[in-house]
Amino acid sequence: MNYMEQDNIQNEPSHTLEMLTHIEANPDISQVGLATELGVAVGTINWHLKRMINKGYVKVKRAQRKKLRYIITPEGIALRAALTVDYIKNSFNLYRLVRERTLNTLKELRYQGYEQIRIEGGEDEVAEVARLTCIEQGVSICDKSDSKTPTIYIQGIKLALKLPGETSSDVAPETENRGAHVE
Repeated sequence: MNYMEQDNIQNEPSHTLEMLTHIEANPDISQVGLATELGVAVGTINWHLKRMINKGYVKVKRAQRKKLRYIITPEGIALRAALTVDYIKNSFNLYRLVRERTLNTLKELRYQGYEQIRIEGGEDEVAEVARLTCIEQGVSICDKSDSKTPTIYIQGIKLALKLPGETSSDVAPETENRGAHVE
């Protein structure tokens, strides 16, 4: 199995859910249109469509001479519902994980005697969950950069706490479980 096939299989549920959602909204959408909407190659769309057609999730009807219409079957609707439920479960699990890691980081922060923090390295949902957790726990968030304020570094879903006086080499997200590190 080559890298492209492996990537397609790993992303299949999310691509399938997005494709079914777009097809339901616009059954006359072209493969090029789907590729543009989803930000993937037309070949990826073609591969997923063929799989969904072979599995009976989507039917194809000729709308005009060179135009196709994609129709989601009842099995496709059931699949979309199941994938949506999985997506929601995964989102909540990610939220819980980030929140738990942030709470553990804040415990270490308070153990070291601090009540203020900076957050760096994320402007996405993970950083937002970390910010909200800090606010909820009464830890103030500092925007200015100074060497006296502890910092939570965010990389993807990894969090690392850097205390004043530590060098950046002391902070390695999720490589080992140290006192100032959160797994």
